[in-house]
Amino acid sequence: MEVRRLDGALGAELLGVDLSEDFPENEIRGALLEHQVVFFRDQRLTPAQFMAFARRMGKPIEYPFVRGIDGYPEVIEVKKLEHERHNFGGIWHSDTTYLEEPPMGSMLLARELPPYGGDTLFANQYQAYDALSDGMKRMLSGMRAVHSDRKVAGPQANKNAHRATKVREDADWRETVNAHPVVATHPETGRKLLYVNASYTVGFEDMTEEESQPLLDYLLAHGHRPEFTCRFRWESGSIAFWDNRVCKHLAIHDAGPFRRVMRRTQIAGGPMR
Repeated sequence: MEVRRLDGALGAELLGVDLSEDFPENEIRGALLEHQVVFFRDQRLTPAQFMAFARRMGKPIEYPFVRGIDGYPEVIEVKKLEHERHNFGGIWHSDTTYLEEPPMGSMLLARELPPYGGDTLFANQYQAYDALSDGMKRMLSGMRAVHSDRKVAGPQANKNAHRATKVREDADWRETVNAHPVVATHPETGRKLLYVNASYTVGFEDMTEEESQPLLDYLLAHGHRPEFTCRFRWESGSIAFWDNRVCKHLAIHDAGPFRRVMRRTQIAGGPMR
């Protein structure tokens, strides 16, 4: 396996690997921890093969409010159709951080791609934390942020009117809320990272959302400064596998009147400390 670094901040392509056959799982996991997000090309995987790869990396779990494809509840299809003006994942976020135990990683497999656009950006939250001033680090130490799914699901989110990828908005939906450290420690590397994101973080514990907003706005913008990011250009059969604990990501909505279809799964994690 050849590791080809993609950008200065994070990201590497892993070459010479066929994920439909035997592959060096320990080397892949090591590359993920070193580079935060790894990419594969030309992987024509069936859903069963995609799940087999995911199971070698951990325990695949269902996405809480998007139904999986037939026969594979842990795999969802993320679609942007020709007529749509809104995409899925078009805001800087980490996946499902409103859960008590957010996923350790996510995988995305490209199926159908537009002739241009539709890239994905990733941002390194180790670097985001490291770049904060000593005074800001002291202030954030011990703070906890409140994460909720109410902005992205449920009737009040009003997302399904604009997208082919539908989330739960039925009357039985109930908000899920959990708090995590603003500065978390990665459970495998021991490094500190900034752990807030625009999709799910709504404020800080013991503060109102109005009081929280100025500091939260600063941290959110700081977390995806250009020097902390990499950009991945998809091809059919490409896979991205990112460490959801330390990466934020954003699906760029610039593909014009063209179709984009991806398959996605996520890997179980644990509490953020």
